[in-house]
Amino acid sequence: MCYSPAVPGTRLALEEVTAALPRERFSLRRVTRELARRTFAEDVRAGLTAPRKSLPPKHFYDELGSLLFEAITALPEYYLTRSEAEILRTHAGDIAAVLGGPVRVVELGSGDGQKTRLLLEAFLERQGTLDYLPIDISESAVEASSRSLLLSYPGLQVTGYVGEYHQALQAMAGERGARTLILFLGSTLGNLNPGERLSLLREVRALLRPGDAFLLGVDLKKSEDVLIPAYDDPLGVTAAFNLNLLVRINRELGGGFDLASFRHRAVYNREEGRIEMHLESRRAQTVPVRSLGIEVPFAEGETIHTESSYKFDLGQVAVLAREAGFRLARTWTDSGGRFASSLLAVPSFDK
Repeated sequence: MCYSPAVPGTRLALEEVTAALPRERFSLRRVTRELARRTFAEDVRAGLTAPRKSLPPKHFYDELGSLLFEAITALPEYYLTRSEAEILRTHAGDIAAVLGGPVRVVELGSGDGQKTRLLLEAFLERQGTLDYLPIDISESAVEASSRSLLLSYPGLQVTGYVGEYHQALQAMAGERGARTLILFLGSTLGNLNPGERLSLLREVRALLRPGDAFLLGVDLKKSEDVLIPAYDDPLGVTAAFNLNLLVRINRELGGGFDLASFRHRAVYNREEGRIEMHLESRRAQTVPVRSLGIEVPFAEGETIHTESSYKFDLGQVAVLAREAGFRLARTWTDSGGRFASSLLAVPSFDK
């Protein structure tokens, strides 16, 4: 799940509804803004008419894109999901013990909730019942994962939030209860530029009190021989995932993209310390997007930058935690040293 920045100067409206799930243990809240958020169409117009063309990675995840990403996580080259799952299988009990209890668990970008289960089980074992608050822009993802979790864990209470992180965190600000652990699993932090990720961590920090914590997953720096295949697999699943953005523009906005005229590229930008995904034009061409009333020129070799995935070292994580007002309490890595899960605590002197 990719992160999307908030629109400043807007006020939240909160609609609470009941979904077709165990009513006594599930509620769903749709968080919206009175001022319109940037739509897919607006992002496409802005991104394709900019001097350096780009599209926000949050738009990867239509129905087909979500299925393709699930397939990516099963590829042998895509180590990230397996590495983080190893950490959580090994250390979920340690994480729960550090927090004590009782705890409520908030998750940013919950997705299918498979890795989250490892942590939920550890907290349920310690405290018997647990409030879980998943946040995702996909209502269907929240409902599907909640249904599965509620059927598996009778002691679980779920309040799902449908919206972007900033919106949901602001809506939660006045709803204090038990000690809080906020999860940011996967490597989504790496999709944010340095200013965006510091802003997000500071917003999370503002929601928390002494005794609360933030569990942050990051992909660690490593050889390009490992990084590049994870984003450009030989089966072409990641290429299909990337090219599906053009399929979506064609379907939803009347685009005229010929997929055979573009190719997927994944490169490592050493100076920035990030993997970049691009869609590269194979020839000089002009592509209409009829719903937007625009024609987009491409030179041969020109690209649309679709995603950045920053890689970190543990020193960078420590600096980021400190700048956001956290104390770095613990860090766990997988056996291959490829991924890190860091527990960022609220300093006890901040009362």
